[in-house]
Amino acid sequence: GAELLLVARDAAQLDRAADELADLSPTRPPRVFAADLADGEQRRELFDWVTDLDLGLQILINNVGGNEPRPALDYADADWRELFELNVISAAALCRLAHPLLTRHAASSVVNVGSVSGITHVRTGAVYGASKAALHQLTRNLACEWAPDGVRVNAVAPWYIRTRRTSDALADPDYYDEVIEHTPMGRVGEPEEVASAIAFLCLPASSYVTGECIAVDGGFLSYGF
Repeated sequence: GAELLLVARDAAQLDRAADELADLSPTRPPRVFAADLADGEQRRELFDWVTDLDLGLQILINNVGGNEPRPALDYADADWRELFELNVISAAALCRLAHPLLTRHAASSVVNVGSVSGITHVRTGAVYGASKAALHQLTRNLACEWAPDGVRVNAVAPWYIRTRRTSDALADPDYYDEVIEHTPMGRVGEPEEVASAIAFLCLPASSYVTGECIAVDGGFLSYGF
């Protein structure tokens, strides 16, 4: 099994997640580090900690992200900078910091959590869509550059997944019905279904897969008129 290192801004939420995972694996509980990964100094502190642990690093999962949905004309320059820092630059910086540790192993994997909104138009706002598209392209570029180093880089692109973040939007019956209408499988996804796709991209089963963005979307991207 793997040694899990969990990172999040909310220390209390982080501890709760660690406790839940410790119940599943009492002999190998996860280690936690509270940090805002949109902050460059805190990113460096995180990797100082990871290096000091001396556990090795073979898998990096970039799941940092946020959004402020609104019409494109309502975003100020500062909004663009803030969301790109959170959704793209943090992932690029973490990949750069992780690279020396990942390359100590014969085979390592990076998985970036993107979005279907980085592939097609979704009413989540122009900045979010543009930032996720940039993350997908970062994935492809790093996959090509780092393949000789034994590091595979892939992404997943979820559609609506049943989480706290999506609960408010999906609570609107009309909006929920519209989401389901555009999802051939007729339901929203579950967090475990995204996690399973990420796990696949980290396992030897995907050893010849790199530079890919796997949609976890119930068929949403394939749906036509």
